Amino acid sequence: MPAWDAYKEVARNRGALALELFAVESVPAGGPASVPENLEKHLAYQRELESKGTLVLAGPVSNAAGDMMEGAGLIIYRAASLAEARAIADADPMHASGARTYSLRRWLINEGSLTISVGLSTKTVSLS
Repeated sequence: MPAWDAYKEVARNRGALALELFAVESVPAGGPASVPENLEKHLAYQRELESKGTLVLAGPVSNAAGDMMEGAGLIIYRAASLAEARAIADADPMHASGARTYSLRRWLINEGSLTISVGLSTKTVSLS
């Protein structure tokens, strides 16, 4: 059994969730106009992935100091394998056009919590 699969099994056996997701760090690569030129297609692709249940979370991230945005983004996918996640990332119009490059990592979700509040009469949803 590969080391990654063995680790997942150990996590499950100790009661962890052991949900495998895939994290993409996407950074600008092309000229200054290449990101805006591809933004509409990228956002449409993200909406399509979200509607299929493939896109878990996505959005920009700050620089290492946390005080400004530098154009990097983090995208989390659900996929059956690393190869499938890579194909999803490759098909993103930002990556396919060369406007952005990315690194891909497996992410094993073991612990944590999310709170979702749904207001029935107000038709509101909040996530914290």
